[in-house]
Order: sequence, then structure tokens, then C-alpha cells
Amino acid sequence: MPRLSDNPSVVVLGGGTGLATLLSGLKFYTTDLTAVVTVADDGGSSGRLRREMGIIPPGDIRNCLVALAEDESLMGELFQYRFEEGPLSGHSFGNLFLAALTRVSGDFEEAVRLSSKILNTRGTVLPASLDMVWLKAELDDGEIVEGQSAIAGSNRACRRIWLNPEEARPTDDVLTAIAGADIIVAGPGSLFTSIIPNLLIGGIAEAVAGAECPRLFVCNVMTQPGETIGFTAADHLEALVAHSRPGIVDGILVNTSEPPPPVVEFYRVKGALPVVIDEDRLQPLGVKVHAAEVASGGNYFRHDSQKLAAAIMSLL
Repeated sequence: MPRLSDNPSVVVLGGGTGLATLLSGLKFYTTDLTAVVTVADDGGSSGRLRREMGIIPPGDIRNCLVALAEDESLMGELFQYRFEEGPLSGHSFGNLFLAALTRVSGDFEEAVRLSSKILNTRGTVLPASLDMVWLKAELDDGEIVEGQSAIAGSNRACRRIWLNPEEARPTDDVLTAIAGADIIVAGPGSLFTSIIPNLLIGGIAEAVAGAECPRLFVCNVMTQPGETIGFTAADHLEALVAHSRPGIVDGILVNTSEPPPPVVEFYRVKGALPVVIDEDRLQPLGVKVHAAEVASGGNYFRHDSQKLAAAIMSLL
């Protein structure tokens, strides 16, 4: 097990299970850890609370709080508990807790801060913006789709995405964390619906590109149906740059461990394949390619939290 040492300042941007996986490994290396979390989710419990109560969708933020918790057992299980019957069916306790705490404190940021204290987190979780934003996408056939859940469920590749409204701004805490970082990490996670949305918030891409520290993109290990069908590592990076700005990252971390054939077949049936590392296309993009065995799994092939965290911290 790794241990806390020099306490470098690490800022990670993303959402979904990918970001939570990374945080659960990084928290053993530093307590100066900031997660900047997408606020564009509109599905499931988060979507219902967003529509019915007008609050920032709490699901991704809840997952990150639990991942950073000092003790992920009882309180983590409580925050992740999902009701299965009655009018609360589909809601997780953590989402309802954040919604209630937002009403009591009058401020979503304050609700997240108070939840961090309750869970005794090793790090800080920040919403990328406090503005209510929706994702819109142009799919590979030219159709325009609105909503994170509709985009992810379209089963078609994205050409481009944007925010509605486009004038969303980041919080001051987000910009301060980026400015003081020793390393900034984007990903892993759903490229178009978890990672890129953070960089579409006005001012975040500029702050990341201007930061005087290593800036790393963690490429996914598998393609994702509905978002990155057929994407190589270079395709992932090109999409990230196209939606932000040149020089947004100076390095890319790619996985070199291979899934067993039965797992490859399992994913192939679902329309997903291992991401091809096309280094000949990555080099001209001006990034340093960092290759490491950072994925594992039995039935599923995903980033391993400890291996991924170790690979990232080794760059410091």
C-alpha cells in the first residue's frame, strides 16, 4: 500500500466512475487533492433532483466524495445506498442528503463542503460550475441531441458537443486549484459526457493550458458505444484538443495491459474494443506518451485505481 509523503497538489477533472476510481487510488499519495466534477448529468436520480428541485446534479459529486472518504465502509455504503421501492425508488441516499443539505445551507457548494467533513475526505470535491448547464451534441449522422443521458444512450459516435447555455463560468475555487497544481489530470471517463464538459466551462481550458505544471490526459482502455466507437488513442486526444485548445495537455497515459480473449469478446458483443495505441499519430500532436499497465479486471476491463494512481504519481 502506498503512503502519504510530500503531499503534492493534484487536480483531476472528469466525472462518472472513471474519476471516482482514480481518486480512490490517489488519496493514498496526497491530501492536497482536488476533484473538479462535471455538472451536466441529467439521468437517473441526479436528473430527477435536477428537474424537480433545480439543484446541481449531485450523483458524480457523491461518487467522488465516497471515493475520497477516509473510511469507505459504513458511511460510504450509506451514501451509495439506493432505494428500490416506493416514491424514492431509484434515488441514492447520498443524492437526497446533498439535496436536503443544499436546502438547509442555502448553497450547493456549502452542502458539498459539509458532506466532505461528514465523510472525512482526503481531498476536496468541487463542481466545475454552479450554473445549470445541459449538453448538446452533433452525432456522426448530423443529428442534434440534447442531454447527457440521450447522448450516452444514442449508440452513435459524437462529432462535437457544446453546452447550453454556453456562458457557464467556473467557481473561483476551481480556478485557484488549477493555478496552484503540481499536476493536472483529465480523465479517465466518458470522453464526451464526463471529461470534455469540464473544459467547456468558460475559463477552465484556458487555466489548464496556462498552468505551469505537467498536464496529463488519461486515455480510456476501452472504446465506448455511443461516444467513441472506433476511436484510437489519438482520436481521443484530438477530440479533447478540438473541444478546448492546442496545448491543453502535454502528456497522455495509455494502458499496455491486455484483456483476456473472453473479456474482449464480451465487450465486442456490446460494441466496444480495446483502445488502439497509435503512437505514430500521437507523437505529432506534441504530447509525451506515457505507457503503463494500468488496467485489470475479471468480467470487466477497467483502470485499476492503485496502478493508475502509481503511474500518475511517478511522473512527479
